[in-house]
Amino acid sequence: FSSVTCVLNMSMFKEQFILEDLIQEMKKSTDLRFGPLQSNGHISVQGSFPDIKLLRDFLLLKAKSISEKDKREKGTSHQTPRKRQQQHGLATDMSNFARGAEKQVVVLDTDMYHYMKSFFPRIFVVNDDTVIFDITDGDVTTLYIENAGSRSGGGRALQVKEKIEKWSIKLHKILHKERIDFKQHTRDEQQRYRRVCESVKPHYPRVLIIFYDTHIDVIGNPSEVFEFTKKV
Repeated sequence: FSSVTCVLNMSMFKEQFILEDLIQEMKKSTDLRFGPLQSNGHISVQGSFPDIKLLRDFLLLKAKSISEKDKREKGTSHQTPRKRQQQHGLATDMSNFARGAEKQVVVLDTDMYHYMKSFFPRIFVVNDDTVIFDITDGDVTTLYIENAGSRSGGGRALQVKEKIEKWSIKLHKILHKERIDFKQHTRDEQQRYRRVCESVKPHYPRVLIIFYDTHIDVIGNPSEVFEFTKKV
């Protein structure tokens, strides 16, 4: 869980920025490792969760600047290009989310998030005036926590964020993840792996199995994960 790889879609920025220059700016701002920029605007990024979070904040700031520029242009002309509206929809959604409410953000490993939800669901239990929703992008899941109620409850979203981060750090220290790769296996072999995992799982109730198209992730106590994967 010390590193994560994700894919960024930079295409929404191409009308406002030179993507190569923007990526160079991103490289200077973080210690992340970047792959080559693809023709469709996608680029792979690898690094620690704090650096991924820093990059997210950097891109949200850029997206916000685009959104604000569009609003100024819309004020002078009602004929905003449809293509630009579509490309900047995410930035507008994020601005709407942040407007008028206390908001906190937590970035988690996706498998860790599933483990927490499966075995520690009370971590995510909140009052009626607090809302949590998640956005998953590959190995990274971002939680948005908003104090949406009208009653006095300042700082509640921050308290929820701190609770989630506390448990995440604690579990990162004690859990282990093994990956069973499917890339070299036929479809029948993949199905056989799935059936075997499901048959062994009842003997390890505290181990979480997550099935993907290309692999299976096994998360839990290190000794139990080792025994589980050995049996499989």
